[in-house]
Amino acid sequence: MLQDKSIEEILSSIKKKDLSVKEVIEHYLTQIKKFNPILNAIVSMKDEQNIIDEAIKMDNSKDKKGSLFGMPIAIKDLSDVENFPTTYGYINSKNNFPKKNSLFVNRLIGNGVIIIGKTNTAELGVGGHTTNRLFGPTSNVFDVSKSAAGSSGGASSAVSAGLIPFADGTDQMGSCRGPAAYANIYGFRPTPGLISTDRSGQHNSLPILTTPGCIAKTPNDLSILLDAMTGSDPKDKFSFDLNGSFKNSKLDDQNFSNIKIGWLEDVNSRYTFESGILEICEKKLKDIESFTKVESIKSKINTLDLWESWITLRSKSIYYDTINMNIKDTSEMTAQAIWEFEKGSKINEENIKKAINQKLSCLNQVNKIFEEYDFLALPSAQVYPFDKKLQYPEYINGEKLDTYHRWLEVFILSSLLELPTITVPVGFNKNGLPMGMQIIARKKDDLKLIAFVKKYEEIFKFSKIKHKLN
Repeated sequence: MLQDKSIEEILSSIKKKDLSVKEVIEHYLTQIKKFNPILNAIVSMKDEQNIIDEAIKMDNSKDKKGSLFGMPIAIKDLSDVENFPTTYGYINSKNNFPKKNSLFVNRLIGNGVIIIGKTNTAELGVGGHTTNRLFGPTSNVFDVSKSAAGSSGGASSAVSAGLIPFADGTDQMGSCRGPAAYANIYGFRPTPGLISTDRSGQHNSLPILTTPGCIAKTPNDLSILLDAMTGSDPKDKFSFDLNGSFKNSKLDDQNFSNIKIGWLEDVNSRYTFESGILEICEKKLKDIESFTKVESIKSKINTLDLWESWITLRSKSIYYDTINMNIKDTSEMTAQAIWEFEKGSKINEENIKKAINQKLSCLNQVNKIFEEYDFLALPSAQVYPFDKKLQYPEYINGEKLDTYHRWLEVFILSSLLELPTITVPVGFNKNGLPMGMQIIARKKDDLKLIAFVKKYEEIFKFSKIKHKLN
């Protein structure tokens, strides 16, 4: 059965003609029909016959080039596919049909993927929960009454349930990492610039906060997708190439045993976590100690500066994003988006300069830690999956949160400091709800990070744990 095969095995079978592209596509379409009505993960679909016709055309093609030849994907509904709606989950944008593809979408098409639709997102991409007034919430694959996190929750649920083999996402405040943690899979936020993107709407005074990312069941699957998506592009002045491929990135046992991980815990008691999250991460780190080095560290990271810098730069960035999306009446946006827009409208150049100085100070603090450690570790969420009817959690362990996104604070170290980070699964609580842990690397150490998590999956085999959908 295809759901038990790796992406590499499926691609090899297509190349050998043991499988047709049509058979592969029909398998995933069957999965979508079975599970998507429960999950609401894929929210826009191309006509089924058109998808099958495209598969047949590929089977009949003499030129079967492309590293992802014949594989289906649904693109997150914040990124553009030509002549297909990009709605942002916002009802007033339901008829927004872009005239060109996002840069990474062009790369995927060039590598032979078949785009079958769009995955659900948080409304306007704001908030850590995939819900919107156009399509509704996406369900968690381990408890359909719970959130899939966000904003790439449609992508993570679709991958975890086997509706698509892998997915793109975007990550600003954990939008690939949180959903992966809630789905027992791997979610990667690369160094910004590794996956090229159109930055024409970005204000010159702001650093890069958002990057496209990837979600897959295994690091090997992730590697194949990354090799098809990454690389420099003249349209993105921040883009760059790595010296090597993700598929070939490996750590032998000796180098793996020499890896040193710094566990940041709750960052000097600054971050609040739901009961059990720190413990489940620490249990997995104890298991890792059998193979490599792990140390708990008390850092000098100034989390107050980190947060102040982040919310200043994020709000200003969202303010410009809202303008670029041509939102005619901002009062019709969600409360979260209005909060960001109004805050961003009041931020001036002096505020931005202060925020960037705070960022640089925090980066210096983190770089000193990296002098001793290869990777840092933090939980991939501050709460377990919550009721999907909520907009966001308002409390952690009975403590009232001061903003709508304080429960996502654990993600900002990577996002603000442009550090490549991947969520790895760590297990389930007593209610059967999954959790993940962030493994954070130095800037542009993306290949080494993926090589490490390949060994992690090889040891712990989290991809063998199946979802609980009927």
